[in-house]
Amino acid sequence: MLNRAEKTKLVSDLREKMNSASAVFLTNLVGLSSNDAVELRKQIREVGGSISVSRNTLFRLASEGSAAEKAFKDLKGPHAVAFASDDAAAVAKCLKKAGENSENLVSLKAGFLEGKLLSPEELITLANLPSKDQMLATLLATFNAPIGAFARVLNAIKEQKEETES
Repeated sequence: MLNRAEKTKLVSDLREKMNSASAVFLTNLVGLSSNDAVELRKQIREVGGSISVSRNTLFRLASEGSAAEKAFKDLKGPHAVAFASDDAAAVAKCLKKAGENSENLVSLKAGFLEGKLLSPEELITLANLPSKDQMLATLLATFNAPIGAFARVLNAIKEQKEETES
């Protein structure tokens, strides 16, 4: 049982995480085995996020005065909150993947991206986005495509001239 000072510290830590995160996701981890929960936490940590499990009252107190306040107002049952510091899509993808791997658990209930409340459809869309690395690779390939085509044309011209000269 936490004493009042520990609860106050926990609420301030949660509030700080909510305010500093680029995205916040409300989810549940009901039925997730301890090994799966550890694996989910590890995956979220690897993509620059974190996940916290606490009492709904503490989540509600931590969200007071923020954009997330209305989502945390009437929580019932066990919940967890995932915080994304950099790549929000990667954290959402980890949560979605965990939900696909196990029945009746880990669902994205609400989310906030840079202070804006996301609908469930927007959460799924965000989770389905390619990772940041995949997006950068696609952008780089798009930039390199014209240069590569130009190089191939120059090489074909060179080979054609060599064939006609020989």
